[in-house]
Order: sequence, then C-alpha cells, then structure tokens
Amino acid sequence: MSCAWADPDGQRHTFEFCENGAKALAWEGDTARVTPDFFREHSVAELSHRSDYCLGSRAGLTEPMVLREGATHYEPIAWDEAFRLLASELNALTSPNDAIFYTSGRTSNEAAFLYQLFARQFGTNNLPDCSNMCHESSGFALTPTIGIGKGTVTLEDFDLAQVILIIARTPVRTIREC
Repeated sequence: MSCAWADPDGQRHTFEFCENGAKALAWEGDTARVTPDFFREHSVAELSHRSDYCLGSRAGLTEPMVLREGATHYEPIAWDEAFRLLASELNALTSPNDAIFYTSGRTSNEAAFLYQLFARQFGTNNLPDCSNMCHESSGFALTPTIGIGKGTVTLEDFDLAQVILIIARTPVRTIREC
C-alpha cells in the first residue's frame, strides 16, 4: 500500500503496491554500495543530470559525504565531523522552528520514528513527509470532488474498461547504462 493507492474492495492482489515503495525495498535490500571513488569520479553537476533510477540503483553509501563550499565533488567525512557540522548548523538557528526535517516514503517506519523523535527533542514539529509534500494537494482536491482523498481504481476496473488513458507517464522505460 502507499498513501495514494486505492483501498481494495475485497482481498488484495499480489501486485497492489506502490512502485516507489517497491524500488525502495529492492534498493535497501541490495548489498551493493557506492564508495567514495564513485564521487571522486563524478561531479555534482554530472550527477544532477542522471535519472532517479540510475542514482538509486547505485545502492547505499558506505560513509557520510559532504559537499564543501566551492567544491564540485562530494567527499567522505568522518562521522564525528558530520555530527559536529550538523550540530553547528542546527544550533546556529534562532529558533528550532527555523528547521524543517523531511522524511521520504523510502524511509522505514523505524528510521522515521527515530528521526521524528530527534526533531521533537530539538524542539520542533516541522516534520513533513512524503504524504504532506507529494499528496496533500491531490488529497485536498480529491476529497470534495469525489469524496475520498486518494485513488479509487481497483485492478478489476481495468478488466471492465473500454479505454485506458495513460497521461504524463512513460509506461515502458528503456533501461540503459547510467
């Protein structure tokens, strides 16, 4: 299930899931790792032109990375230094409410729980997640329009449809070397 996927009328089907959630689980379970060498070879400008698929399929980081002021490449940073840098930035704010802590749908429930505890301990409730950022506007519009704030299509609807239109989406992607 995802925040925008419709609730099934009866028993759920095997393939009723969120594509981004499936990608996240697959990428999380992958044991491949991106080493600092990857970031030495590729500038931030170059990486900004790569697709989400390309970057996500590279897998997880092996250590914290930082983009220093004026630099063109990410570089490894020790955990202690990373925490000092974060603490320095957060403590420099005039109010905890000047900070915004964002979590994505790719975050596990456990990690998101710990993260929200950190934000609240810091003194703020500014913790939007992907439901706020991605789906709040669609849910707000859908509720008065059709009575529910998310999709209402079931897989059986496709069997009964005479026409299916896919708009603003490439139904088949060509996977190429990234």
